[in-house]
Amino acid sequence: MQSIVVFGLGKVGHLVADILHNLNFKVLGVDATPHNFNFETKAMDVTNPNEIEALLKNYDAVVSCLPYHLNINLATLTHQAGCHYFDLTEDVATTNHIRNLAKNSKGVMAPQCGLAPGFIGIVGAHLAQKFDKVRSIELRVGALPQHPRGQLGYAFNWSAEGVVNEYLNDCEVIQNGKRATVPALEGLETIVIGGNRLESFTTSGGLGTMCETYEGKVEQLNYKTMRYPGHCNLMRFFFHELHMKDNRKQAGEILVHAKPPVNDDVVYVHAAVEGMQMGQLFREEFVKAYNPQAINGKIQRAISWTTAASICAVIEMVQSGALPQTGFLKQEEIPLDAFFKTKSGRLYLQSASNDS
Repeated sequence: MQSIVVFGLGKVGHLVADILHNLNFKVLGVDATPHNFNFETKAMDVTNPNEIEALLKNYDAVVSCLPYHLNINLATLTHQAGCHYFDLTEDVATTNHIRNLAKNSKGVMAPQCGLAPGFIGIVGAHLAQKFDKVRSIELRVGALPQHPRGQLGYAFNWSAEGVVNEYLNDCEVIQNGKRATVPALEGLETIVIGGNRLESFTTSGGLGTMCETYEGKVEQLNYKTMRYPGHCNLMRFFFHELHMKDNRKQAGEILVHAKPPVNDDVVYVHAAVEGMQMGQLFREEFVKAYNPQAINGKIQRAISWTTAASICAVIEMVQSGALPQTGFLKQEEIPLDAFFKTKSGRLYLQSASNDS
C-alpha cells in the first residue's frame, strides 16, 4: 500500500492527507472544491460513481472523511476496485454494509477508525486483556472547548450532522451479559477529570463492534459522551420538547450558528474496566486529556489531530503487516502497544496529560 485517495478535505480530511503525505505515501486529496495543500488535490463530484471508479484504478487504498451518509457508496466502489478501505463513521448501518462487503474483499475493510469509535475501543480492549474475568467496560470521550461559555458549554468542532445523529439514534450496550439498545441522552452521571467536573450520557455509535465482540464475556459494556454540566438536559429540551428531532438538518444548522468552532479545545478520554485479577476484584483506568498540538508546523485542534492520528496509525499498521491485509477489521482487535509505536500513534504520547 503506497498510494491513497483521501475523500473529503474538511477539518479532519485535509489533516489525514497531510500526515499521510509526510509519511511518504502518494496522496491524492479529493473534494468538491479543494484548496491548495502540500499534497496533490483533485476537484470532483464525490457522489459520481463513474468518476470514482475510474480514479481508483490507479490507487491502493481509500480513506473516507466524508459525511457518514456518503460512505456506503464509496465503500462499495472501493470494494469493487479491490482497494483497502478506511473511514471514520459511527453509523451502525454503514458499518454493517461494510462488514458484508468484507466477506470477499481483496483488501482490508476498516470503518470506525477515528476517536470514538476507534481509539477508545482500542484502549478499552487493551485494559480488558489484563483481567482473568471482566465485569464491566465503561468508555467515555468528550471533545470540548477549553473555555466554555453559555449554558450549553459547547462548540461544534466536529460535524454537526454526526453529533445530531449520535444524540438521537439508539445506543447499543451490553446489560447483564446480553446486547441491548437504550435511548440516547440517558444514563446521566458525573465524572471529574483533573479537577474538572463533567457529565456523561449515552450517545450512539461510540462502541463500534464491541457489543458483538464482548457479548457473553462481560456483564456491562457502555459508551457515553462527556460534556460540561447542564448540556444533556438542554439537548433533551431542544430535540424532544421543541421537536427538533423531526428536522435533523435544521437542528444542526441552529446549533452550529449558536456554538461555532473554537481553536482552544480539549479531548478527554476515560476508559475504566473492572473485573477479577488473581482472585481479587480490581479496576483499571486510562484517563487522558489531549490538547491542540503542532503537526507539520501548524497548530491543530485536539479533536482534529486525535481523529486524524488514529486513522493514520491504523493505515501505518496495515502497510507494515502488523494488521490483517484483507477482510473486516474491528478496532478492538488492534493492539494498543503497536498503535503507539507508529509515527501517527506517537502523537497521542506527545500531547497527553495523565489525569488518572
